[in-house]
Amino acid sequence: MSTFTTNPVSLHTLLQRCEQGDIKLPDFQRNWVWDEYRIRSLIASLSQAFPVGALMTLKSSGKTFTPRSIQGAPAIADATTESELLLDGQQRMTSLYQALIRQAPIEKINVFYYFNIEKSLDDSVDREDAIEPFPSDRVLRTNFGKDVVLDLSTPEKEYENLRFPLNKIFDHESWQEGFWDYWEDNKPKRQVLKSFREKIVDSFRRYQVPVISLDKSTTNEAVCLVFEKVNTGGKALDAFELITAMFAGKGFKLREDWAQRAAALKKFRALEKIAPTDFLQGIALLYSKAQRDAAAGSEDRRPPVSATRNALLALPVEAYQAHADRLQLGFERAAKFLHTQRIYRSFDLPYQSQIVPLAAILASLGDRWEHEQPKQHVRTWYWCGVFGELYGSAAESRFAKDLVEVLAWIEGGLEPSTLKDTSVRASRIRELRSRGSAAYKGVNALLMKSGATDFRSGQDYDHAVFFDESVDIHHIFPRDWCEQQLLPANLFDSIVNKTPLSAKTNRTLGGVAPSKYLHRLETAKPPVDPGNLDAYLRSHAIEPDRLRADDFHGFFAARLDGLLDLIDNATKRPALRDVPPPADAAAAIHPEATPPLDPEDEAEAGAENAALADDAALLSEVR
Repeated sequence: MSTFTTNPVSLHTLLQRCEQGDIKLPDFQRNWVWDEYRIRSLIASLSQAFPVGALMTLKSSGKTFTPRSIQGAPAIADATTESELLLDGQQRMTSLYQALIRQAPIEKINVFYYFNIEKSLDDSVDREDAIEPFPSDRVLRTNFGKDVVLDLSTPEKEYENLRFPLNKIFDHESWQEGFWDYWEDNKPKRQVLKSFREKIVDSFRRYQVPVISLDKSTTNEAVCLVFEKVNTGGKALDAFELITAMFAGKGFKLREDWAQRAAALKKFRALEKIAPTDFLQGIALLYSKAQRDAAAGSEDRRPPVSATRNALLALPVEAYQAHADRLQLGFERAAKFLHTQRIYRSFDLPYQSQIVPLAAILASLGDRWEHEQPKQHVRTWYWCGVFGELYGSAAESRFAKDLVEVLAWIEGGLEPSTLKDTSVRASRIRELRSRGSAAYKGVNALLMKSGATDFRSGQDYDHAVFFDESVDIHHIFPRDWCEQQLLPANLFDSIVNKTPLSAKTNRTLGGVAPSKYLHRLETAKPPVDPGNLDAYLRSHAIEPDRLRADDFHGFFAARLDGLLDLIDNATKRPALRDVPPPADAAAAIHPEATPPLDPEDEAEAGAENAALADDAALLSEVR
């Protein structure tokens, strides 16, 4: 439960509090990023007494979040310990502080702002055009700095040219005295300044800003939610940043700790895209499960296992410290497990999110992971998650169920929900065309795992061959040939017509009929023995006779059945083998009437193939 108040506060008071350190930023706030145009637009709005939005602050003792001063504030601001934290309004308040209070050039853009007094009094001139930036020496030059256009480097030159410095807006009297002395005998000029003060200066001095102030009872979860709701124009707040700020208040440097762990984990190519929030979710799983296990004999309701955002925000620093090393080992074991499943790169991961419960499960198993029974259970669970396509959304709730249920299953309990929820249909496998699909990537990995060997070399796609030979997924019936035969793209671009091959082998195949490229392989130097070649094809679930006869539809039906056998074996679940469309009907579809090729298919493949040369150089680091 939290309470808040809403009060108007003068702009000058707010800016003074920023300078004194009475208003600071919570450490999770990102840096000030506004550009010259947005600052000038904000100042123009204030000068016309237009509303520029409310601020939101949090009353905090500094024990929950580590505060930092507004950018550009003097060092004395850092010494203030009792501050209100600015949740919404950082960009506006920092911009105004730098332009109106700070007696130095505005950082980043290195300018001073001036009001052109005459233009600001002319209603036909856009107010933004009356606000002029000058370089840090206050001299405007042209011709590569050779010619002076306007010099405002002294107060007297400001008076002479009727330019008012914005950082004197709240100290107008002292500047006005100098102006009157300078134009002592010129009443029209003095009247111009009087009009400027009434129209422009007084707008700033009277300006009130609505401030919503949250009290100290506001929870961390509410702070995070409120921050995201009111910062809709910026990037969503990452839970890691908020937790970093909370842990800093306890004296623990989470960002530095994570940087060291990330460097160790990202030596594994499959873990390249591990995010700090992934690691925190793993910590939340281990911590909440430990809490639940500790309450096993209690009459009270056992706490849930959770990896939701709220669970992350409720993590005590002690939980992180207690579980981080074990979880890091779990992630390393997860990478090694993925290698055994022929998943070597993060690009080839069916689901990035599934690594989180995988790492938590392996961390929880400890040395038991070396036994075959837990490995078999984890393999089955993993492939059910992939081919059941169960990690595409609302994954956090499945994380928790999987951790509890898979560990219980290994101990002799019931099958996990992920296994029960898995249902694979032949029609779904047939329609897979996007390289971004989890099941698409899963089929590719299963083929390599099941012993698929290269058509040309007969090599197994182990870790070394995969990178050294630039293995990727390619068409079996080449696209050029398929298009010449007027075959529909929704068939020839299906995963059923694709398989992992080395880059050199794919170039050898070219765009000709399979019968021709098989003959090319058998007559190459060195030649591939026809009997061996048939064995290589069968290792890819390909019927050699169908390929040699250029029988696309017969090949397609038989290969689909072979891929389903692989999936059945991996998931321990029989696929629903619905009847495929008649070959004649499929052949009658003109390719122009079929869906266009998924752009991810070729664009991503091109990007990855370009990177494979670098992959080979990194191989020695992973071995």
